[in-house]
Amino acid sequence: MRLKDTGLTFEEIKEKVNKYMIETYERFDFLAETAKDMYIYDEKGTPYLDFYAGIAVNSAGNCNEKVVEAVRDQVGDIMHTFNYPYTIPQALLAEKVCETIGMDKIFFQNSGTEANEAMIKMARKYGIEKYGPNKYHIVTAKWGFHGRTFGAMSATGQPGNGCQVGFGPMTYGFSYAPFNDLEAFKNACTENTIAIMVEPVQGEGGVHPASQEFMTGLREYCDEKGMLLLIDEVQTGWCRTGAVMSYMNYGVKPDIVSMAKALGGGMPIGAICASEEVSKAFDAGSHGTTFGGHPVSCAAALAEVNELLDRDLAGNAKEMGDYFAEKLATIPHVREVRHQGLLVGVEFDDSISGVDVKHGCIDRKLLITAIGDHIIRMIPPLIVSKEDCDKAVAIISETVSVLS
Repeated sequence: MRLKDTGLTFEEIKEKVNKYMIETYERFDFLAETAKDMYIYDEKGTPYLDFYAGIAVNSAGNCNEKVVEAVRDQVGDIMHTFNYPYTIPQALLAEKVCETIGMDKIFFQNSGTEANEAMIKMARKYGIEKYGPNKYHIVTAKWGFHGRTFGAMSATGQPGNGCQVGFGPMTYGFSYAPFNDLEAFKNACTENTIAIMVEPVQGEGGVHPASQEFMTGLREYCDEKGMLLLIDEVQTGWCRTGAVMSYMNYGVKPDIVSMAKALGGGMPIGAICASEEVSKAFDAGSHGTTFGGHPVSCAAALAEVNELLDRDLAGNAKEMGDYFAEKLATIPHVREVRHQGLLVGVEFDDSISGVDVKHGCIDRKLLITAIGDHIIRMIPPLIVSKEDCDKAVAIISETVSVLS
């Protein structure tokens, strides 16, 4: 829908949002009306260079033509049905995902937090059924982030902070250990621990990639103790980090993996994949969803996955991520650049506010975000070029120069 078709002004749109919507977001002061490839355009056609990709969603580019075509074709056939009949997009996507990432079974959800809820439920049910009623404890990482529903929020290792504040008691059965500290994770496990759950790169936690030693050690320890390794790839999955899934960078394989965001190419979808044995914990009636496996979302996801793989956007993410990180490190006041592929974080010294950098970049038509006091995060579409990276670096550098 275009603004000109409504008979309204941008200010009138903002007034309606302020009057009717429950706002939990910091709004950017522009109207996102159209988008294509690396850019979002406002109602006047002003281009904004998109280094946020709808929070790591539009990985094959904004409004990728093949994804749009798949949505249009599927909407004309069947838009929604319940999960009792078979549907073609669901079956084809299930095969594509499982065969591509080497997992046995998939369960579709609607979002990342729902995928993590399903992963937690499956792990607990597996543990209780196999080992007894107390085998449900899960260890997660401090400063991790797994979502905002109660199970996922409770798994998020930020007690008394962030998304947990004000909601009362969290779901029982989680403990937290410092990220990248293998011994601390081992010490946090008890006789009742069934799983360890981590992100391979902590995105909301400041863009901190896991070390090889940490990921290998977790896999070996879980195998030794008969526990499950749960990997949250909601943000890192589907070519973002230079491999199809980030866990492939480490040569480990999870028992259950969650995914969402880039999987749908702009349409809402989430999923978990599990080994054959662990997947049996979900039987008739143990879990369900009205919209999970939605035909239109599955059609879009199949087109998106094919684009990511056929164009080797994992390879581009690795090449451009290294290039971008090297250029960002030359900006004054940069303390550290952390990245895996095109999940990139820049930490400034104490004189530079990440939020101020974010707002300055938006004023200069570059879309990024900030984490904490001094960190900015960038997760551009994986079609990004060196020219796009150079333009982003120039805008960030100019912004920092004005702020310093």
